[in-house]
Amino acid sequence: MFESLSQKLESVFKKLRGEGRINEANVAESLREIRRVLLDADVNYKVAKQFIEDVQKRAVGQEVLNSITPGQLIIKIIYDEMVKLLGESKAEIQTSQTPPTVVLIAGLQGSGKTTFSAKLARFLRSKGSNPLLVAADIHRPAAIDQLMMLGKQLEIPVYTERGASAVKIAGDSIDFARKNARDTVIIDTAGRLHLDEEMMQEVAAIKEITKPHEILFVVDAMTGQDAVNTAKAFHDKLDFDGVVMTKLDGDSRGGAALSIRSVVQKPIKFIGIGEKLDALEPFYPERIASRILGMGDIVTLVEKAQEHFDQEKAGKLEEKLRKSQFTLEDFLDQLREEERSRPSIINGSRRRRIALGSGTTVQEVNRLLKQFEEMQRMMKRITKGGMKRAMQGMRMPMR
Repeated sequence: MFESLSQKLESVFKKLRGEGRINEANVAESLREIRRVLLDADVNYKVAKQFIEDVQKRAVGQEVLNSITPGQLIIKIIYDEMVKLLGESKAEIQTSQTPPTVVLIAGLQGSGKTTFSAKLARFLRSKGSNPLLVAADIHRPAAIDQLMMLGKQLEIPVYTERGASAVKIAGDSIDFARKNARDTVIIDTAGRLHLDEEMMQEVAAIKEITKPHEILFVVDAMTGQDAVNTAKAFHDKLDFDGVVMTKLDGDSRGGAALSIRSVVQKPIKFIGIGEKLDALEPFYPERIASRILGMGDIVTLVEKAQEHFDQEKAGKLEEKLRKSQFTLEDFLDQLREEERSRPSIINGSRRRRIALGSGTTVQEVNRLLKQFEEMQRMMKRITKGGMKRAMQGMRMPMR
């Protein structure tokens, strides 16, 4: 996965690691090379241009951290910007509070829609769901047989009606799911060799009658910029919720993966990494960025260095305050730390924002804050009465 892109970037990074210090000249030269690498990997021209501009803004003028080399700092900046490009956090499938959740699968013929539908059913079942597969691709008879075979293999029921229209099959499947305690309906729709009006009208009609909670567009990663262009044209017609990239295990260039989110402004939610039914992964932007850059160790190294650097900043701030040299920039830095140093101010709206930005739920944020408060109380007991008494206070009463 991404072998060609990773190798070419690594050759650029070797030069960066050898630089003595960061300046505009060596940053600009390195970024020109990276831009060429991205374009060779079939990354969208506008996406590559914006990515390089974003990296350059952050790289030029950065203070060099004491425990790392300047080249490593730039690589960390490239990693951060690539994570942003890919979507920053894992995007979940939207679900309905009242079952069943309806997931509509769309895409061109040959993209892997039918196999993905089965993979998704298996994945959701592993998370506790009770899925139903729906064979609504009536234009390719083999698609119905294929889904029936995959469903049998997984022991997941497949709904279809021989001779009925795709719209009727999709609509009737919702009632079938309700009657048979199936909480998730996955509808495999027809594809074509290219976008055409007949296909779009049919998918739009299925969308209208089933009112899906999630529409996923399946695309073959190995088609490069054609995948991006198809996704954009399809999104303009259907307004899907997320992208699924199949055959990513065979994509050595990575251009589609790096481009598609920026072009359609919708997240990549799953990636197919093989033919087997368990070869499906949720899309984690930070993990993909690490794979592309081959730099997991550097990211950890820089993050540790930044923690040390933050301590130095605190000392400098204290000195500025004593000398009455506190600036608006210093004020902005403190605003960024406000919630971490004063968790008591994290109210309901702040918790919702934190949950949204971290890809978690409000309940998970609440649980974390509760654990923090319990730890805080324990630390107070330690300072007042010693470790032994604090540990005794934490014991559960025997019943």
